Amino acid sequence: MNIDFPLILVILVFGSGVIWALDAVIAAGPRKKRIEALRAEFPQWEDVQTTDAKKFMAAVNASATEPAIVEYARSFFPVLAAVFVLRSFLFEPFQIPSSSMVPTLEVGDYILVNKYTYGLRLPVLRDKVVSINSPERGDVMVFFPPHQNKTYYIKRVIGVPGDLIEYRDKHLWVNGEQVPREWLDSASGDSKRTRKGLETVGDDAPYLMQIDNLRPPRDFSVRVKPGHYFMMGDNRDNSSDSRVWGQVPERDIVGKAVAIWMHWESFLSVPSFGRVGTIN
Repeated sequence: MNIDFPLILVILVFGSGVIWALDAVIAAGPRKKRIEALRAEFPQWEDVQTTDAKKFMAAVNASATEPAIVEYARSFFPVLAAVFVLRSFLFEPFQIPSSSMVPTLEVGDYILVNKYTYGLRLPVLRDKVVSINSPERGDVMVFFPPHQNKTYYIKRVIGVPGDLIEYRDKHLWVNGEQVPREWLDSASGDSKRTRKGLETVGDDAPYLMQIDNLRPPRDFSVRVKPGHYFMMGDNRDNSSDSRVWGQVPERDIVGKAVAIWMHWESFLSVPSFGRVGTIN
């Protein structure tokens, strides 16, 4: 079951804020006046040993106590609001659930997603309100895939609007030019099935990728539509990506994956920080 955490967070933030605000406008004033009246009625209310103090506390508890829901709203609203702003507009944590981005990202990697680099968007609605940058070839991007709009996916941007993307015999071509690739192993021995290499599809540093020689090639040729992006996993033969469910519209972008901050494969394993670093 997919939990819509952004929607839940919005409801909690605005719900607690509304409760706190309504109480401050409607009920807090009368409560304060009632307490002042009780202090006048029981002049020795500050001396805990007196009868006045006991009667004062009993009267306050009976008629001037802040409701529990208001107390919780007042306590949690600042924390929830801070999390809301941080997660919605700055950075959001994300766990890698599958091997589609191996060897760049492994199952169990915890990453940070920059939410503002591609522009500020309204939570839940996803409407862009401030344009900043656009995705570039080679970026590792988090997004909602077009075949379903509830689960985050993470892949690499291979094609931007207008690009001609071709895949021939497990080699990438962009706008008629073959993407440079340098193999890191031989095609024999232990690496006969899986081969790892370095590719450079954008202006950034080369990134790791791998192919499975026992899987048949999935050759294709496609032109990236305006306002869309062609996404592929670095684990080329073990990735469900734009080759399967199509191009990603600009509206469904979540943000750019920028760093690994922890690796934790399972609840029973020990968290590791050996993979901490930026993402290429």
